[in-house]
Amino acid sequence: MKLGAGSLGHLTYCTNIHAGETWPEVLSALQQYLPEVKNEFSPQAPMGVGLRLSNAAAEALQEPAAVAQLNKLLERGNYYVFTINGFPYGAFHGQKVKEGAYRPDWSDASRLRYSNTLAHLLAKLLPADMPGSISTVPGTYKAWADGTIDAIVDNLLQHVAELVTLQRDTGKMIALALEPEPCCLLETIDETIAFFEQQLYSTQSVARLGQLAGLERTAAEPALRRHLGVCYDVCHAAVEFEDAHESVAGLRSAGIPIAKLQLSCALEVPSVTPAMVEKLRAFDEPVYLHQVVERRTDGRLLRYTDLGDAFANAETARGAEWRVHFHVPIFESEIENFSTTQAFLREILSLHGDSPVSEHLEVETYTWDVLPEQHRNVGMGTAIARELNWVKDQLSS
Repeated sequence: MKLGAGSLGHLTYCTNIHAGETWPEVLSALQQYLPEVKNEFSPQAPMGVGLRLSNAAAEALQEPAAVAQLNKLLERGNYYVFTINGFPYGAFHGQKVKEGAYRPDWSDASRLRYSNTLAHLLAKLLPADMPGSISTVPGTYKAWADGTIDAIVDNLLQHVAELVTLQRDTGKMIALALEPEPCCLLETIDETIAFFEQQLYSTQSVARLGQLAGLERTAAEPALRRHLGVCYDVCHAAVEFEDAHESVAGLRSAGIPIAKLQLSCALEVPSVTPAMVEKLRAFDEPVYLHQVVERRTDGRLLRYTDLGDAFANAETARGAEWRVHFHVPIFESEIENFSTTQAFLREILSLHGDSPVSEHLEVETYTWDVLPEQHRNVGMGTAIARELNWVKDQLSS
């Protein structure tokens, strides 16, 4: 929904919370949950929807009949789509995902084709005079980065050229938003800024985009900055011990748009002890990658690719702080025996209230089905609405 009468933007939740890889499965989930969420969050005003579509679902939606089904749902329910999660290409629930969430990465032409398909679909769905955003993999998983950078950059530029052409043909402005994440090519905000400045916004990239999109240099550079930015995932930034003000200010200073702000919280272990490690094992589930960043008492940061790696080093981590990439409900400041990074999210929302960070705000707690059972004691629709209402209350206080 649109937040207030000012410039706080549009708030939604990401439908990656719902299992479903085929278009019929996605449609069924939307039909089941959207009415319940809207009734509890936005009963009168139009409600925005943050679609998550696998490649299979996106391909199916190239068929007019499938698009007609989606448009019918949106019209009847008083919903609108302004953002798409184009990060997970394949299955995202019910089976091991782990580092497979980054495949195919941006060195692979299939990632380019998938993202182009999503962009053309979003252009059909976007309300008039509203920008769109598509969040995506931050280049690649860091362990796979060697020898891939040139291909990643060129595929991204080819996609931007597609977005330029799409805006020219349809009038719809869509930005691709690379989403920094622990253990990925773009991990910290400093790394992200450096990659944009040295690779994506470089003189060579501007010239390449001009060649691909038929633009003069004076038009190519602003087009590149308009159509290529970041998705600032608050959970990821908190896990990396970013400074809320400095990270947002750094992106702004570099002229990198935050095309989407994903509102999410991580698990926090203020002081590692054997007892806390044992309790944390309940969150070591087999589907998603749960990167851990450890802050030692001297301020050094150590990184583990998953909880199992952190557990193996728990003895040397005694007394240190762990932050765990496990998306937990944003309305909880504590969960089980742990803190959450809700305080960091509050800081980001405060910054947004003072000077809007992004036009697109999306709650993204996709882990409901893998949370310990005692935290799944309310209906999913009610839990989603509670998160959205919590954000709305934070921004109105």
